[in-house]
Amino acid sequence: MAHVLAADIGNTTARFGLLETAEAGAEGAPKLLSACEVTTRQPITTDEARMQLGQIFSELTGKASSRGGACPSPEGSILSCVVPTLTEAWHRALADTVPGRQLVVGPGLRSGVKLRFNDPSEVGPDRIADAVAARAAYGAPVVVVDLGTTTNFEAIDASGAFCGGIIAPGVALGARSLAEAAARLPIIELRAPERVLGRSTREAMQSGVVLGEAARIDGLLDAVLAELADNGKSARARLGEGSAAHENERDEVDAGAAEPMTIPIVITGENADAIAALLHHQTIVDDALTLRGLALIWQANQRG
Repeated sequence: MAHVLAADIGNTTARFGLLETAEAGAEGAPKLLSACEVTTRQPITTDEARMQLGQIFSELTGKASSRGGACPSPEGSILSCVVPTLTEAWHRALADTVPGRQLVVGPGLRSGVKLRFNDPSEVGPDRIADAVAARAAYGAPVVVVDLGTTTNFEAIDASGAFCGGIIAPGVALGARSLAEAAARLPIIELRAPERVLGRSTREAMQSGVVLGEAARIDGLLDAVLAELADNGKSARARLGEGSAAHENERDEVDAGAAEPMTIPIVITGENADAIAALLHHQTIVDDALTLRGLALIWQANQRG
């Protein structure tokens, strides 16, 4: 077994994990030994990142040791950073703190997943990690919904390729934008209200922001699943159609055909459990998806 420190630097939250992976050339799902998250500091110097990483590393090893004996030292690290101005500082901090190979997810690094995008270099490293982990754990096709500063959808088609996705404002960003743009609207707690029709400004905002996010995700998932089922043909025209009527129509047309494929939907990121509970679609909550994806990419780039 080998061990790696994975760092996922987001716009608002940075998550770190210590993972156990298979040896180079071997197969096996990474095991998350410990994880922690901090608020992303912007800007940050290399010295500041190094100091913060030292504290994070101590926390990770302490958590891992408390779960069963001595914690082995990592043989390397892998970094996903969606804030370009922070990448160098965190890369240097990792190089100074963790022995072995230090990898940064980006162009030229092997992921094992084909990117069917007009410009693959535009695809965020966290989205690539999600796609890698989802395909490895749940097969293909599969859809990922990652909740963060943005709400991202990643679609992996039946061939295992990352064939496209969606980027929308995240739930916290939506709430903050309302409070900043409208003088009489307050900052709200991100939780679902008891009823859709709010009886106070806060309830009305929670309905619009939290329940609205769930409704948006459900609606987009209808379109994404339809497009995957039709091998990439546009499902835009179906957005306004009732899903029940559509399924009845398919049943009539496809009478006697094989049952349609069930495509797993994986939800991860901030407030994943709370949002998943509001969805009509059945989902799998996987809090460690991105970190496991980073570990798989690190594993794929080791010399066998």
